Amino acid sequence: MVAAIFWSALAMSAIVGVRYLLASGGFALATRVRQPGLYRGLERQMRREIGWSLLSALIYGIPAGIVAWGWQARGWTRIYTDVAAFPIWYLPVSVLLYLAAHDTWFYWTHRWMHRPKPFRIAHAVHHASRPPTAWAAMSFHPWEALTGAVVIPALVFIIPIHVGALAAVLTIMTIMGVSNHMGWEMFPRWMVRGPLGGWLITATHHQRHHDLYACNYGLYFRVWDRLCGTDRGLGDFTAKARA
Repeated sequence: MVAAIFWSALAMSAIVGVRYLLASGGFALATRVRQPGLYRGLERQMRREIGWSLLSALIYGIPAGIVAWGWQARGWTRIYTDVAAFPIWYLPVSVLLYLAAHDTWFYWTHRWMHRPKPFRIAHAVHHASRPPTAWAAMSFHPWEALTGAVVIPALVFIIPIHVGALAAVLTIMTIMGVSNHMGWEMFPRWMVRGPLGGWLITATHHQRHHDLYACNYGLYFRVWDRLCGTDRGLGDFTAKARA
């Protein structure tokens, strides 16, 4: 049993690492095409981001691998494979529930990490990326990586979710994590500056967090930032804004 759990955790860490390299590499390539020269002079920083991110991938993979083994071998979780097990409308609802729960956890742990001691010990690693690049999405100190690694594995014991809906959650998490750090906005202006953008976090919103630090703590939604008075609106990507 111990060997099976070990290999499951190792395999999941490899999967998370490959997913990171493909996603961040893909967005870095898109940046090279859409914003030539944006990452010029940041080669050393990007190598550091990749190093921290691969360490984070290992940490993320361990609880995920243990849970994956428990699901397959012991039926521990509430992950299901039969679409008919719940009403079809529950599929998108479960995705939203997971995103909302993850966003809540992220907001409050992220905000806590901006207190002086946790910031100095752990979160400073992430903010050492100035400006962040597409490779910075998982550039965390191990203590910070651990706080993020437990969320989805914990939720699968609480909230029922179809394996396909879980894949959708992980895909959204990956895309948003990378695109919010890549230094330019991939979503159209009408969305970012319109009513929908008033509630969703995109690169333009998260950029202000990296510029000002004490604001815009959310991951997917601006709800907690708005409720708690920490929403400072949208940033921009000009050299002046980053200075």
